[in-house]
Amino acid sequence: MTTPEENSSKKSILDKSITTREVIFMFFVVLCLSPLISAPIALLMGLIIAQFIGHPYLNLNHKATHILLQISVVGLGFGMNINSAMKAGKEGIVFTVLSIVGTLIIGVLLGKALKIEKKISFLIATGTAICGGSAIAAISPVIKADEKQISVALGTIFILNSVALIVFPFIGHYLNLTENQFGLWCAIAIHDTSSVVGASSKYGPHALEVATTVKLARALWIIPIAFLSTFIFKNKGTKIKIPYFIGLFVLAMLANSYSPFVQNYSHYVTGFAKATLTLTLFLIGCGLSRKVLTSVGYKPLLQGVVLWIIISISTLLSILTLV
Repeated sequence: MTTPEENSSKKSILDKSITTREVIFMFFVVLCLSPLISAPIALLMGLIIAQFIGHPYLNLNHKATHILLQISVVGLGFGMNINSAMKAGKEGIVFTVLSIVGTLIIGVLLGKALKIEKKISFLIATGTAICGGSAIAAISPVIKADEKQISVALGTIFILNSVALIVFPFIGHYLNLTENQFGLWCAIAIHDTSSVVGASSKYGPHALEVATTVKLARALWIIPIAFLSTFIFKNKGTKIKIPYFIGLFVLAMLANSYSPFVQNYSHYVTGFAKATLTLTLFLIGCGLSRKVLTSVGYKPLLQGVVLWIIISISTLLSILTLV
């Protein structure tokens, strides 16, 4: 026998109205999980939702994209071979070291020249140098950045990521880049792991393998840069977040490389991972509301654009010459 309180609770759940905004949003979520939608289209749909309809669950968006991205990356590891991945990592290590150091130095100098707030400038530089939003999320508590500074840096990076996801494959095909060249270029010149994987996955399977491996190896640089940040901003004793999902990605590659049982089912896992990545990019687009776009300001965006163009062109020229 149910109590009046229990009946009231059940009634309130059943009577809860669903808004048109929620219905439209959930329709696009389901659509993104289907094979009908590509990564760039998903991002574009998200941007349209953000500008004209609105994200009904905006307060949960950052956490959802963070979790889904990690699931996607680990899942894609089940489609990769550890030996070829290690080869790709070795080829990209010189580019990785030089580009990270060069990007940080140029980024800080640009920030000073444009008179941008030091913490915002540093977050944009680290986001460009390492792995976009993940680097910003890891470095911001170390330097004790406030919500406004983090939002400006993330907004800048996500805007440029959206452009890169569409522009990079076009440039790659126009220049007839090999999958190896394109994957390496994506890993170094595109900020966020989600956009790197999205762009390279449409270019070819080897491009995806190279891009993901080099990008995740690059993400490990969060740790030394975080320690360096504590001295630059004199914030010793702050906790540094280590991206544990990279270890799971490596375990997934090992399992796919040496376990026949895993190999039999790996294509199902990678198919699911690609679907969740498409959904991740849709949610990232949904998070780029007018408020986020206007909060960035032209100076941080200018810093991000100039820094991005420098790293993109210099890396591309180096790859065309050496790889």
